[in-house]
Amino acid sequence: MTATELSPRSTPHYAWVIVGVTFLTLLVTAGAMSTPGLLLISLQKEFGWSAATISTSLSLRLAVFGLMAPFAAALMLRFGMRRIMTLAVTITAIGMGLTAFVSQSWQLDLLWGLVVGGGTGMTALVLGATVANTWFAQRRGLVIGLMTASSASGQLLFLPLFAHINEIYGWRTLVTLVAGALLCLAPLIAFLMRNRPSDIGLTPYGSPAGTALAYAKPPADNPIIVSFRALKSAVRTKNFWLLFFGFFVCGLSTNGLIGTHLIAACGDHGIAEFMAAGLLALMGFFDLFGTVASGWLSDKYDNRVLLCIYYSLRGLSLLYLPFALGMDLFSVSMFAAFYGLDWFATLPPTIRLTTDRFGPAMAPLVFGWMFVGHQIGASIAAYGAGLTRTLDGTYAPAFALSGILCIVAGFASLGIDGNRKKDDAKTVLPAPSPA
Repeated sequence: MTATELSPRSTPHYAWVIVGVTFLTLLVTAGAMSTPGLLLISLQKEFGWSAATISTSLSLRLAVFGLMAPFAAALMLRFGMRRIMTLAVTITAIGMGLTAFVSQSWQLDLLWGLVVGGGTGMTALVLGATVANTWFAQRRGLVIGLMTASSASGQLLFLPLFAHINEIYGWRTLVTLVAGALLCLAPLIAFLMRNRPSDIGLTPYGSPAGTALAYAKPPADNPIIVSFRALKSAVRTKNFWLLFFGFFVCGLSTNGLIGTHLIAACGDHGIAEFMAAGLLALMGFFDLFGTVASGWLSDKYDNRVLLCIYYSLRGLSLLYLPFALGMDLFSVSMFAAFYGLDWFATLPPTIRLTTDRFGPAMAPLVFGWMFVGHQIGASIAAYGAGLTRTLDGTYAPAFALSGILCIVAGFASLGIDGNRKKDDAKTVLPAPSPA
């Protein structure tokens, strides 16, 4: 059977259904990831734990989340996206639900750090890269932008609702409701998700007419071996290390710093928790536009230049933040809107550069290792900013250092090689054999 026999223009390509399911999965799991930062103050009040103590579990969660990424890509390659996504949301739901029963800080480290971090890390942003490279031969940048926007905005858009539930019903009710929402995703994924186009007799979206269906067996190697083999090949190149460094700074300046500590930093300046959560939601709203637009731009312009612009503007906004916090709510709102446009705008050009330099088949695995750098940066910022607040009574040094590193990362991105590999639509990750 060939693509021409299926009359693909008569109905929307099933790839867009896959995008919808993946978008929803990333949105909800990202919302689950946002709850620990929101509950930081509540846990301090109830248990008397310091910011540094709670930040240990937040830091561990971010580190495990990132360390899972390269192995998650290999697991999806070996067992299929549908199985791994279903398993991921189930594990995350269990971790979130059991959090309601914690009474010791080590229990928080176990559940938030290992269980929730591992569950969410099995999907993470590498899922979006895998979907784009597997299901699309065209419009990959746009699809990556949509996936990134769902993951980034999901960490922020739910915060006002979560803050309201936390304030009225308590944090235990909140984590229980989030766990329930995650469990509802599992049957939806099992019913609608497919591992690749050939599973349902299709070729990737945008493939030339008459392209033959590609049936391939999954790799026989252990997923861990496959992942490390990709790393061994990638680390020999300058491009990998420049992209890795930029992504390290990306994680440090977003999830680890702003996503984890902005609410607490606002509290230090008299801004109520619910209002601070609204500022993060404002970031998420603007991120939807910024990241999708970034995906569209990454299909048309030099992604190295885009990264330089994005990182530099983010750095300037972070240098401005301590001054904004010292002025008024309007100034902080202006920061939130501007920073939100750039929240995860770096993701589409980073993934596009990874695909161009390492090829569509290897890109998800290489990007998974880059995502390790992203989460190591986030982990360092989550703990380091909390420690700075505990020792110095302010987050200002953490904001300033992060801003400077962003500007450095922006100009370092210009050093990535300018040559592009030909984007061969037929080169996709191996598919499972049909039953």
